[in-house]
Amino acid sequence: MENHEEQKPDTYLKGRGAQINTRNRFLQHSRVKEHIEGIDEWIESDVATRYLEDKAKGVVNKVDSPDVGMWYSINPYQGCEHGCIYCYARNSFEYWGYSAGVDFERNIMVKKNAPELFRKFLMNPRWQCVPVSLSGNTDCYQPAEKKYRLTRRILEICLEFNQPVGIITKNAGILRDKDVLQQLAARNLVSALVSVTTFDEELRRKMEPRTTTARQRMRVIRELTDAGVRMGVMLGPMIPGLNDQEMHNILKAASEEGAVFAAYTFVRLNGAVKLLFHDWLYKNYPDRADKVWHFIEQGHNGQVNDSRFGTRMRGEGPLAELINLQFKTWCKRFGLNEEKWELDCSQFRRPGEQMKLF
Repeated sequence: MENHEEQKPDTYLKGRGAQINTRNRFLQHSRVKEHIEGIDEWIESDVATRYLEDKAKGVVNKVDSPDVGMWYSINPYQGCEHGCIYCYARNSFEYWGYSAGVDFERNIMVKKNAPELFRKFLMNPRWQCVPVSLSGNTDCYQPAEKKYRLTRRILEICLEFNQPVGIITKNAGILRDKDVLQQLAARNLVSALVSVTTFDEELRRKMEPRTTTARQRMRVIRELTDAGVRMGVMLGPMIPGLNDQEMHNILKAASEEGAVFAAYTFVRLNGAVKLLFHDWLYKNYPDRADKVWHFIEQGHNGQVNDSRFGTRMRGEGPLAELINLQFKTWCKRFGLNEEKWELDCSQFRRPGEQMKLF
């Protein structure tokens, strides 16, 4: 039985995106704190972050979704301390018996054997080299990486095998690995997307409470560009009424810092994220919450969620089409997505394979 406490309306968890724990759809029983006077003895859960070290069975996942732009993903961590309220990865945390709400941000599962599993995966003779992605689910450079360095060890293995890798992150911690990334870039084995949603610091602190500032993310693009890494910017998600008006400024700033490609997503609120975002939105922006919510509905044919390949990431209807048109216009204006470019898979080799040639 899990304890899923809900906060009183006048209580706000600073430093957290989610303000409640939603019910886990896989659990038959749960306790929810809805009224403070309803339970005489209730033990308040600590909201401090906990690292739960785990020995995983696998770390490389095949991506079957045709609209995410990756073949395989590596996620050394489950759960994410960044606390982005819109994060689709929250729903997957329910498979582990936790809530997609505050639990997702404070209980970080650490796959300590991830590098060993990755090496074993690459050593399999059946592996036909294609690029892998860090990360397809939770940020590989979230605060836990400073302690565990799993992402760095994975990148070092990529360098050893000449395995091409793509990275997406919103954390300046990636700069700790600039030396490895520079070596990978020299062999055309790495590209990176920096996720930027807003230059409005007040909005960022509420929506992505434990992430790097937008200014720092621009610095990441500049420093890694100067190190030879092919850099891009991800505007994800665009939330009409909150940050969609910033698309021009973000793309312009990123291009000036060296980004050469870009992507974006239109917000979608599947599963428990719908409840979490609704709670967050009305607590933080009550003056415009109704408008924002209706805008999101307009972008998904009257719903706020969508699981259909092809439309779920872009939305549909006049509002979504306008955002898409603006994205294409500004990308063309700032020279983004002009060239076709691919990571090099031809150099892949397993240690010792060269000796077999003689």
